[in-house]
Amino acid sequence: MEQIATTPAYVIGIDYGTDSVRALLVDAHTGTEVAQAVHHYARWKTLQYCRPAHNQFRQHPLDYIEGLEAVVRRVAQQVPAAQIVGLAVDTTGSTPGPVNAQGVALGLLPEFADNPNALFVLWKDHTALAEAAEINHKARTWGGEDFTKYEGGIYSSEWFWAKIAHVVREDEAVAHAAHSWMEHCDWMTLLLTGGDLATFRRSRCAAGHKAMWHASWGGLPSEEFLTYLEPKLAGLRNRLFNETYTADEVAGHLSPEWAQRLGLTTNTVVAVGSFDAHAGAVAGEIEAYSMVKVMGTSTCDIVVAPTAEVGSHLVAGICGQVDGSVIPGMLGLEAGQSAFGDLLAWFRNIVEWPLHNVLPHSKVLTPELQAALREEMSDALLVQLSQAAAAVAPEESAVLALDWVNGRRTPDANQALKGALMNLTMGTNAPQIFRALVEAICYGSKQIVERFEAEGIPIKQVIGIGGVAKKSQFVMQTLADVLDRPIKIAVSEQAPALGSAMYAAVAAGVYSDVLTAQKKMGSGFAETYTPNPARVADYQARYAQYQAFGRFVETSSVDSASPRMNEAEPSLLHA
Repeated sequence: MEQIATTPAYVIGIDYGTDSVRALLVDAHTGTEVAQAVHHYARWKTLQYCRPAHNQFRQHPLDYIEGLEAVVRRVAQQVPAAQIVGLAVDTTGSTPGPVNAQGVALGLLPEFADNPNALFVLWKDHTALAEAAEINHKARTWGGEDFTKYEGGIYSSEWFWAKIAHVVREDEAVAHAAHSWMEHCDWMTLLLTGGDLATFRRSRCAAGHKAMWHASWGGLPSEEFLTYLEPKLAGLRNRLFNETYTADEVAGHLSPEWAQRLGLTTNTVVAVGSFDAHAGAVAGEIEAYSMVKVMGTSTCDIVVAPTAEVGSHLVAGICGQVDGSVIPGMLGLEAGQSAFGDLLAWFRNIVEWPLHNVLPHSKVLTPELQAALREEMSDALLVQLSQAAAAVAPEESAVLALDWVNGRRTPDANQALKGALMNLTMGTNAPQIFRALVEAICYGSKQIVERFEAEGIPIKQVIGIGGVAKKSQFVMQTLADVLDRPIKIAVSEQAPALGSAMYAAVAAGVYSDVLTAQKKMGSGFAETYTPNPARVADYQARYAQYQAFGRFVETSSVDSASPRMNEAEPSLLHA
């Protein structure tokens, strides 16, 4: 039953991104965003525990805890603590970490505090390429259920089991100490509630899309399959979970410790955790056959459809189809790109190389002026590149790019693929390359839309949320032109946090279901980008070239470890 609207009720959405965590305090009755706060992870900022050249990206649980206290305390001070009735956490994913029997992250223990394998394995960590390829081979050839079939038929190195298998093979101490493993969104929720690990309510969203959980085979993949995959996984399934829960359900209440640390009360309901893109899709007012594109460092493309209409149909090459993962009662389908804003940031970093490696040797500028110049140039670079690239007509530059600098998430996951450029000449300049990179991420988006529609899932509208959607008119107009579809941009600057707040409002009893919370708390749309007819035909021709370029690079990549290659030689897939 919904609470009477005259009773003040506030909820907090806590959104953990790749670089930072933010909290959003929302009036549950009106959707008014009362306060927000952001905290950047200190250790991650200097890439501690990371080896980018080896695709290793790990995050320390202390970064998460310090950020949690910083942002929640700041927003919670705006209203009486007793009026904050619920909160919910969303995170990146798949970002699993090992825990002991008490649910303590191993990275918080002195003996593991500086061991990267004991930390959370960030979504963009691709150290488990061999394990992912092995999962794909064995799932199709072991003689039993193909546990990848609801994950699009191809398991990724970005996901739960591949990462766990890689770590336990590489680190005997962590393998022995890890009583269980938890997705980041689950661990934060357990931390806040102080619950019992054995009975804790795990996220349906995380388990269904990344851990091959499905009700039809009783939950997680069978013990027989997991031990066939890797003997060191023996017994782990029994220490994980069978049941999962949707993000609108109650995980517990704030523990006395965390109520005190956050300035809240133990009456505050904590909802089951979820992934950032799925929560963002709720805030983006997703409805049947809408695609919400969450555009940041990477993209997640979220679609929901009536479960009865999709039925038993399996959509190939996506990141899973899970009942209730976005909106309870509907099927959630996920796709995405492993690099979106990251691709543009990569180019910015290349162009900035002299600022960090040549400028410090200047005999003309003082260190203070050097620092000021670096900051000024870095802040202006993407803006100036975007303006210059927008002025380049597509027909004036033949430069073509592939957006696979961090592998390909969908269609057909293959994280070993590499980015590429072609048609460079002595006349090629930075804005032309930047334009080609922007086009490439848009062509990658078009492939995803086409895959859904080829698989019988119509895309009736496209909605954009996230940093790129809000900040880059050039990227969004190019995307509208490439897709030849209008793109609506959600108003909220913090859509995933707002979506988590909506989940929290349902868990706390303010609303009876997510659709009602979405209607009452939604912020609407700020603007719509419409296709430029003069550009659509040009982009269609270049898109065909992009596809041909991609086929050439993929078939030429001898080290791609494609999940559809080498199936007759499983020994070659073992790291």
